[in-house]
Amino acid sequence: MARVVIFSGAGISAESGISTFRDSGGLWDEYDVSIICNYDSMQKNEALTIEFYDKRRADLEDKEPNYAHDVIADLKEKYPDDIAVITQNVDNLFEKAGLKHEDVIHLHGFMTELRCQNRECEEIFEIGYKSQYDAYNGSCPTCGFTLRPNIVFFGEAAPKYEELSRHIQDCELFVVIGTSGNIVGVNTIAQYVDRSVLNNYEPSAAIEDALFSKVLYKKATDAVEEIAGEVEVFLD
Repeated sequence: MARVVIFSGAGISAESGISTFRDSGGLWDEYDVSIICNYDSMQKNEALTIEFYDKRRADLEDKEPNYAHDVIADLKEKYPDDIAVITQNVDNLFEKAGLKHEDVIHLHGFMTELRCQNRECEEIFEIGYKSQYDAYNGSCPTCGFTLRPNIVFFGEAAPKYEELSRHIQDCELFVVIGTSGNIVGVNTIAQYVDRSVLNNYEPSAAIEDALFSKVLYKKATDAVEEIAGEVEVFLD
């Protein structure tokens, strides 16, 4: 397991023009989250749910990684066995920055993938920026069941959290970038590790910054060089 965990949230991608869940404006204001992001959304509101995620997927096509993604990708390539890149984001900006998909742990799924809803199949298909129906007419080509976005909806289990837990067991330096702390308890992790760095644009009520060894309240693109320096000094 990695000695350094770099954990990111929506704040790192906001600088690339991807609206966050709590932003006003954009796609999030056009839809009722309780209808299109819930564990039963595909059963109760299939067409609307697919429409929403098709739009989010298409919105990713012209988005580019920013300097923070690029620097983190470079760090991961320089120290492949010592760094785990773990994100709450479902976008592909780390991949666009040069990382292999398997080198990024996406806790909440991956927007450019579909997954079969048949529990005996659950095959995953990469579709890029296509709509679900343009890709496979909405049906799994393996078993014929309905496909769904490969996203963790509210109320569903998130299997990748097991990987987060495993990496935290050996983590010595925990870096948090651009998350409110409302979903994953970064306070607890910061107390567990030897050293920790927090980078958010502004304080969050859910994060106790006194628990972190270093706190950087600024944009991720402005903080990432200092963060990279911390990581390199720690690992060299």
